[in-house]
Amino acid sequence: MPYIVPFSSRVAIFHDILDEDRQPYDISWGQRSDNIVKATIRRDYIYEDAFTQLSEAVAPNLKKKLMIKLVNYTGLDEAGVDGGGLFREFLSSFLKEAFNPHRGLFIETDGLLHPNPASARLYPDYHNHYYFIGRLLAKALYEKLLVDIPLAPFFLHKLIGGQADINLLRSLDPNMYRNMLELRHYDEDTLSDLCLFFIVSDDVLGDSKTIELKPNGNSVAVTRGNLIEYIHVMADYRLNRQIRTQFGYFASGFYSILSPEWLHMFNYSELQCLLSGSLGNIDISDLKEYTVYQGAYSEDHPTILMFWEVVEEDMSPEEHQKLLAFVTSSGRMPLLGFRSLNPLFGIHSAGKGDRLPTSSTCMNLLKLPEFEDKDLLRKRLKYVIESGAGFELS
Repeated sequence: MPYIVPFSSRVAIFHDILDEDRQPYDISWGQRSDNIVKATIRRDYIYEDAFTQLSEAVAPNLKKKLMIKLVNYTGLDEAGVDGGGLFREFLSSFLKEAFNPHRGLFIETDGLLHPNPASARLYPDYHNHYYFIGRLLAKALYEKLLVDIPLAPFFLHKLIGGQADINLLRSLDPNMYRNMLELRHYDEDTLSDLCLFFIVSDDVLGDSKTIELKPNGNSVAVTRGNLIEYIHVMADYRLNRQIRTQFGYFASGFYSILSPEWLHMFNYSELQCLLSGSLGNIDISDLKEYTVYQGAYSEDHPTILMFWEVVEEDMSPEEHQKLLAFVTSSGRMPLLGFRSLNPLFGIHSAGKGDRLPTSSTCMNLLKLPEFEDKDLLRKRLKYVIESGAGFELS
């Protein structure tokens, strides 16, 4: 029934629910310090510092506003008062690090992330890590922040309360999915030759062990009569049982911020859109329509006219995403279009002179010098969006 309602309408309903839930925590910066959680985060230890300073024991209520101070790689405080932009920068960087397969808590299949079954061997306190990462991912959704974290469909389906089954096995293990479907075409003799039983062999960091898929599974041979059962219990083991503890703690952390009932109006692909924004290219015409101008600038100022010519004619879709990320800290288009960006995308006059453009992500503001030469504007703008310097450049 929920899917009869257009996705955009359901997103608006979801955002209304979030707005109402956030009301007790809405503050003016510098007031009601009891509703602020502060943390000082070193960029080169972003995961470790966050895990220490924002754990549930230290910060039990992450629905409160987070005020972040970032320390750069040289040990110096980065300039700026966090009005939301530093928090977005921190959260985006933290989640990229947390979900990085090299950290060992998540692995990827065809670029899509899901919990690592072997994480318990890597982290004695792995359950705390999954709970914490679940909280921070939900915090991003709670604050309507877009993060570029592509999750596997079966993992997303479980987050919205579904039970992953054989139909979602492809998003975890495409080869096993094909093999399971192929088994349905085998006759009794072929199945007998394969010597399959209701067991699975798990190899975790070189330590192999046999898991029974049903009681006394090591003595139950797979036949035409029980083949469908075998396919389903094998899929259930890989999708559910194998990561039950990891997913359970992750979901508990996630639901500590977001009520699971709020997500029941979405399917797993729509949940990915809620997390990461609209897929595809940035709609530059929509961005241009809802851009506001400050200082000496107006929509017909010569520098502004050159700016949009460069953006529309001389930038690739990937560069559009980098430009948006440079100004707003997210390279994805808002689900309800740029009219829903808060504050609206803005361009402020940074005075005359051959200087680099900068940004104030807390205000979604591009500080653009009044260039008189289009080639110079193009060169300076492309340099800064490729630099990845973030707040340091500002």
